[in-house]
Amino acid sequence: MISKIKGLIIEILKTVGPVILAVIILQFTIIKMPLISFLRFLLGAIMVIIGLLFFTKGIKIGLDPLGELVGGEVPKKGSALIVMIVAFIIGVAVAVAEPNVRVLSHQVDAVSGGHISRNVLVLAIAVGVGIFVSIAMLRIIKGVPIAYLLVAGYLLIFILSFFTSENFIPVAFDSGGVITGPITVPFIISLGLGTASVLGERTAISDGFGLVGLVAMGPIISVMILGVIYG
Repeated sequence: MISKIKGLIIEILKTVGPVILAVIILQFTIIKMPLISFLRFLLGAIMVIIGLLFFTKGIKIGLDPLGELVGGEVPKKGSALIVMIVAFIIGVAVAVAEPNVRVLSHQVDAVSGGHISRNVLVLAIAVGVGIFVSIAMLRIIKGVPIAYLLVAGYLLIFILSFFTSENFIPVAFDSGGVITGPITVPFIISLGLGTASVLGERTAISDGFGLVGLVAMGPIISVMILGVIYG
């Protein structure tokens, strides 16, 4: 147990350590921010490391096994429709719970002066994620090459860009980026790996991965459609 925690701490330090080190070096060379601000940064960095430690451990204990369990059990029911419905519900739920989505929605709401409501934006992103998680699961079951779906998806995005309000286009692409966050990514990958594992003719490498890139198109398309409606 202790060795696993040490491993997590090392992993986290490799992630945030370079940023902390860079700020410390800049503090004593170029920036030279007030001492109180620098101490606040150090305190915040320690809190981030502790928070990430608990968060990462929680992901490995809870979300990863749950995603694989759901992905492995639902296809056994023998109905692609059931798989798609469950995948849609899970996709919407994890998108709503994704912290990055909340941050983006608050920032867009503030910058737009309430023109783009944060609740409407969160709903649009969540629905887009839910639909594309369903499509991703159906792709695994039917064995459709992911390249076909990526080409079709980005072609649709290209077409929608001509009809969407110009204020929504950058928000749409940022929506596709924020969905690749710490909650959505591990759950979607685990869901895909679990689904691929119960299909004998499938392989985890070819079917269990690539889902995040596919699902990331969902929020882009849904927010662009929202832009067409608002426009």
